[in-house]
Amino acid sequence: MKANGWKHWLGCALLATTLAACSSGPVRRVSEPAARIQQLTVNADGSWTAQLRIENYSSIPMRFDRVELALQAGGHDAGTLQTDPALDIGPESADVVEVRMTPSAAAKLAAADALAAARALPYLINGTVTATPEEARKSRQFEVEYRSSLNPAPGLPGVLR
Repeated sequence: MKANGWKHWLGCALLATTLAACSSGPVRRVSEPAARIQQLTVNADGSWTAQLRIENYSSIPMRFDRVELALQAGGHDAGTLQTDPALDIGPESADVVEVRMTPSAAAKLAAADALAAARALPYLINGTVTATPEEARKSRQFEVEYRSSLNPAPGLPGVLR
């Protein structure tokens, strides 16, 4: 009987430990979001439409209220990608917003040259993304910097991806 009593006590201790571990719930982690250009379309009027991909790396949903990113294209200051998307993005997910802008003359030429020569257009975005974590009352500003390049999309004139 003593062996059974010991096993019973051990079983109860393991059950209590398991229940205690479950009661704390999942970890609520807020991580720096990221942003990058998914697609850049050169419009007939010379303006650009950027499909900006916003990535939420947090373990909780975030509401993205403001995006303000300086854009360099082909080594030239192009202007600012600025929007107030009021976009809710789930944990460890992403979504896309469209931002229209009028680029500088030098950036327009760099994009036109890349499209005509069917070569990559390097770009850099840096600035801030303002987001509010779920159930938080105060928004937070996150610094964002991303460097990459866009290539002409085959069969889609004026589109870089």
